[in-house]
Amino acid sequence: MKLWLRVTVSVGLLALLVVLVPWAEARDAVRRLPPSLWVLVWLGFIGGHALSVVKWRLFVNAGHAHLGFRDAVQCYSAGLFANLCLPSIVGGDVLRAVLATRFTRRPEAAFLGGVLDRLTDMLGLSLLVGIGGLAAGGALPGWWGQALQVGLLVGMALIGMSLPLILRRPLARWPRKFRRQIGRGLVAVRRLARNPGTAALALGLSLAIQSSFVLLNRGLGEAIGIQVPLAVWFLVWPLAKVASLMPISLGGLAVREATLATLLAPFGVPFAVGIVCSLLWQTVLIAGGLVGGLTWLVLDRTRPVQPTLESNSTTVPGHV
Repeated sequence: MKLWLRVTVSVGLLALLVVLVPWAEARDAVRRLPPSLWVLVWLGFIGGHALSVVKWRLFVNAGHAHLGFRDAVQCYSAGLFANLCLPSIVGGDVLRAVLATRFTRRPEAAFLGGVLDRLTDMLGLSLLVGIGGLAAGGALPGWWGQALQVGLLVGMALIGMSLPLILRRPLARWPRKFRRQIGRGLVAVRRLARNPGTAALALGLSLAIQSSFVLLNRGLGEAIGIQVPLAVWFLVWPLAKVASLMPISLGGLAVREATLATLLAPFGVPFAVGIVCSLLWQTVLIAGGLVGGLTWLVLDRTRPVQPTLESNSTTVPGHV
């Protein structure tokens, strides 16, 4: 039922975009993109996820899992590829945690490492939205810019006041079907609090990775004619990514495109051009996921065979 609901949302939004978007204008925008720039963006995407491997492995090994770098690359690549095939990125997170458990025999470290990885990503995106929104207020005409800044400040204040109440709420008071996920999240937060150095390093990596993705999207946008201040990109792209993470569509398909185009529209960007920019990033995601699948396959096929007990044992002459 949930899967079909996500399919319906994605297909419905795509159909709506097909009807509303002036595709002649979109086609002209695509023609303005040099193929070499797309390749550079794709390479930047791969580089960003190489840093993400380091960050995720940092969290997994914080639970004394001793996950090797080669194994971490294989697990992460599998999860990146699975994001193309499964209804949401949660499926990719589960797959990489399962593979990491096979290598380390520490399932709690593997799953909590994935939770911590996502928590720092969400915190990094929230910081980028706050900074970008406060800096982008001047790009909106009239009182819209002031309203944006005031709204962000109020939202940040509300989150700051409600967060301690959420963390102190007993697990038994949460709805039963959410208790497992919330319990894992609370355990992950406590582990993060006990390792401030690891938390600071991971947050720095997350900010660097997400900022690089913002800059890559800005490069795509400017190539097809989107001329807005850099601060606007640090506001709209993280918001569009957060919207795509909501479990209402297939991997955020069509939700990301509609959100990014809608957020760019007040800054004078035509709706069709905003859609094209998001779709171009979607092609980068697909190509990057295929590279992840290929990396997963190659590393799995070239894995050294572990010697077994039988192969290491010797037979003493005269003994059975």
